[in-house]
Amino acid sequence: MVNDEQQKMVDILLIEDNPGDVILIKEAFKEGQTCNKLTVVGDGEAALSFLRKEGTYKKSPCPDLVLLDLNMPRKDGREVLAEIKTDPVLKHIPVVVLTSSEAQQDIINAYNLQANCYITKPVDLKQFFNVVKLIEDFWLKTVKLP
Repeated sequence: MVNDEQQKMVDILLIEDNPGDVILIKEAFKEGQTCNKLTVVGDGEAALSFLRKEGTYKKSPCPDLVLLDLNMPRKDGREVLAEIKTDPVLKHIPVVVLTSSEAQQDIINAYNLQANCYITKPVDLKQFFNVVKLIEDFWLKTVKLP
């Protein structure tokens, strides 16, 4: 028998502009065991509109978890992270930086902006799926989300 916590739908906001990475992340979550709803936005401005329920996103759910790429058009992930973590309504949402950058300065800046964790996207397909599974296992099965 599955308990209520295991059945709870987890809303995930993926902020990612690379269509290939979006497909991979969606496929990896499909293989997982967690009941989740993955919403994708392709740039930082759309992400903040979604989070603030503005315009076409008026009825959007508040995500339980944000997966954030750093290098995006219109407003990059650093700016998005800074705005999320300084907004009293949004700052409780865990933000996982999931990016291709391995630059030490990006890692330091992300943590200074209060990212909950920083993960570099693997280039190997099997490792990429494994990383998404680890995110799912930790953030959706292990920790208690607000």
